[in-house]
Amino acid sequence: MSPYVSMILLSSLGLGTTLTFASSHWLLAWMGLEINTLAIIPLMAHQHHPRAVEATTKYFLTQATAAATLLFASMTNAWLTGEWSINYMSHPIATTLITMALALKVGLAPLHLWLPDVLQGLDLMTGLIMSTWQKLAPFALLVQIAPTLDPMMLTALGLLSTIIGGWGGLNQTQLRKILAYSSIAHLGWMIIILQYTPQLTILTLSMYIIMTSTAFLAFKMTSSTKINTLALTWSKNPTLTTTMVLTLLSLGGLPPLTGFMPKWLILQELTAQQLPLTATIVALSALLSLYFYLRLCYTMTLTITPNTNNTTTPWRLQNTQTTLPLAIFTTATITLLPLTPLITALVH
Repeated sequence: MSPYVSMILLSSLGLGTTLTFASSHWLLAWMGLEINTLAIIPLMAHQHHPRAVEATTKYFLTQATAAATLLFASMTNAWLTGEWSINYMSHPIATTLITMALALKVGLAPLHLWLPDVLQGLDLMTGLIMSTWQKLAPFALLVQIAPTLDPMMLTALGLLSTIIGGWGGLNQTQLRKILAYSSIAHLGWMIIILQYTPQLTILTLSMYIIMTSTAFLAFKMTSSTKINTLALTWSKNPTLTTTMVLTLLSLGGLPPLTGFMPKWLILQELTAQQLPLTATIVALSALLSLYFYLRLCYTMTLTITPNTNNTTTPWRLQNTQTTLPLAIFTTATITLLPLTPLITALVH
């Protein structure tokens, strides 16, 4: 792809998200989401591989459905209440429709079925954009309409997402599918706390973006797309393998790593809201996610693959990839937990 085309598409991605962030009118927010979708589609399909084209088609149909539902819901709200402003969502029908549309946009369970298949068909850098940047605009809208949302529906979406995100990743062998189910589980944690403290949702989303970016960039650095390829990483780059293990454990939410911070704060808030059962279920569902992260750690550190590896032997080639972003994200993924008071103060 030409650098000029790439620049235009990435600028459009930024423009779409910024437009949704800055808008207080549903029509402008919808336009921002549409620009976002249309900008990432050529990036997804540029490999001209049948798998990538299939993933792009699935993504386009899903996002078009979500965008149409969102527009219909906002028009319904305007018809019933005479108000187009995002902050004045008062009618329960329109609110429910918009919640489901945004849940479909980001891939919350039970509207998650498109996400693993789509992510599996993309290359790692486009998958990184899909898993991080594409979540920002829908979450900006969810945070704005949080006070008007139905608490029972949010709790149901959150619990389903954490359980399905953990359960679905258990039998996967493809790293991108594992990261997709990891994304669904993290989204569940974000949505379950949205009704009580939206600031915690923003904090969890920020931490998720940092940790997922580290995972994708590390897999890109080692050209790994399957679990059995990970077994070869120790001989290629021992230092990177060590930090990758810590990154995966951070995604699982183990102390003293950064990933423990949002889970700890969310469980604390759920307990303060007199919801011990909900807190127990989401804490137990985190064990499911931790299991498949530990599987990856085990493969990287304690096994040597019996398979013949037919991919290019990367340790014989000069690595020309930029390592600075990976270094910054890895440091943040491993070491931010002691800064929890400062980060919570900044977010609040």
